[in-house]
Amino acid sequence: MAGKASSVERVKDRATGLDKFVLREARGSSAEVFLYGGQVTSWYNTCGEQQLFVSKKASFKPPKAIRGGIQICFPQLENHGVLEQHGFARNRLWSVDESPPPFQDTTYDCHIDLILKQSGDDLKIWPHSYELHLQVALSPRGDLILTSRIKNSNADGKPFQFSFAYHTYFSVSDISEVRVEGLDTLDYLDNLQSKKRCTEQGDAVVFESEVSFPYASQFGSHCGESLILLKCLSMKVDRVYLSAPPKIVTIDHEKKRTFVLRKKELPDVVVWNPWDKKAKAMPDLGSKEYTCMLCVGAACIEKAITLRPGEEWQGRQEISSVPSSYSSGMLDPEQIRQMQHI
Repeated sequence: MAGKASSVERVKDRATGLDKFVLREARGSSAEVFLYGGQVTSWYNTCGEQQLFVSKKASFKPPKAIRGGIQICFPQLENHGVLEQHGFARNRLWSVDESPPPFQDTTYDCHIDLILKQSGDDLKIWPHSYELHLQVALSPRGDLILTSRIKNSNADGKPFQFSFAYHTYFSVSDISEVRVEGLDTLDYLDNLQSKKRCTEQGDAVVFESEVSFPYASQFGSHCGESLILLKCLSMKVDRVYLSAPPKIVTIDHEKKRTFVLRKKELPDVVVWNPWDKKAKAMPDLGSKEYTCMLCVGAACIEKAITLRPGEEWQGRQEISSVPSSYSSGMLDPEQIRQMQHI
């Protein structure tokens, strides 16, 4: 790729007919962003390896959301609110932002700016005027950066509240070979137990087909009380980890690849895998595809964000892919990259 410049190209996707943008960074990484949902559906690192998962059965027909990539969940996630699951931003048609606002963090040359504003249908279910700006960028080292800015444009003087998430589907070798570090001792809301507040007991979140883990719901009143260890024959996970640190790592042992997720103004982290039974019941997910995907994404869910008219909020998620052993307490991704070239 030496000597080539970065580029951003608008094209029609051959398979779906939908408009998308193809970002190509000069050093070899690339990404694809659909106007439908403002959704990133592809991210190749500088080695030409796909980093994101999109189901082979994903629907690209509105109003169905695209199963995979990075979904923009606004103004709510799952059923943490009164709207449809994950809100409506992920199944709306976005527009190119011709006059994007300046973002606080560095803007890279290889990026696209999109915008979503309320429609008549939106106002019927969520009676607020807003501007949702999204910038998707590739850094020279191949990192994928998503930055969102939300503004309250209400003319009636009313504030509004919302939650937000980057619902990120990582491509993994096998779910049993993956661990997520940086979430130990944190409280989390367990959506499989009606948002019950629990405490993470392990030093990492693992997803083995047979796993020993603290389980107390049949024997005590609190998830965090480890009264007995049981063998679990399935590991369906749907959790919102609260007040997580700014850096979370997802380690794929078989691929010897680690995703380093950094976040700003997004205190929570969503971890989700449907496992076998739910996967079989989902029409847009293959029955075995749960084994090669894992959702780990930055979010703000527990404490809703409140904006008065004219006020803005900005959140950011940056993902690095490091082809090396790595944990949340070790070296930064760039240092590891440099060591590999020594």
